[in-house]
Amino acid sequence: MSKTTLKVNNNGSLKVTGDFEIVDKEGNVYDLAGRDVISLCRCGLSQNKPFCDGAHRNHFEHDAVAFALPPKK
Repeated sequence: MSKTTLKVNNNGSLKVTGDFEIVDKEGNVYDLAGRDVISLCRCGLSQNKPFCDGAHRNHFEHDAVAFALPPKK
């Protein structure tokens, strides 16, 4: 089983790779048609939510730089 990785892309999606499944609010599994790499929408403009369709181009800006969260309360 490969490690699941989420990559925050500059000005775009969350790229998910590895061994994962995506479920809706009821716990129903999305049929990913055998894909082991997908991109999730972060901008809210996709017509194919929760998946990215590239609609963010020229409408979404975010410089993806890692940082540490404060300690858990």
